[in-house]
Amino acid sequence: MHYVNPKKLLTSKWTAVTPQNKEKHFIVSEIEFDDDEKVLSCSLEAVLTKRIIPIQWQELKDANQWLPGWQ
Repeated sequence: MHYVNPKKLLTSKWTAVTPQNKEKHFIVSEIEFDDDEKVLSCSLEAVLTKRIIPIQWQELKDANQWLPGWQ
């Protein structure tokens, strides 16, 4: 489990442990907070294809799926 600070998610970089469609590196391109500073939505953008993927930000904590930074 990785510690992920929701306030620092925007523009953070992530590497998929098991890439699909040659998409390995991602950037958090969009994040939306409510009035209580809780994350409402989060989107990743694949660096190679520019495809936008909506994701639950808690999934980024799973070391079996995501690694912080580009590796």
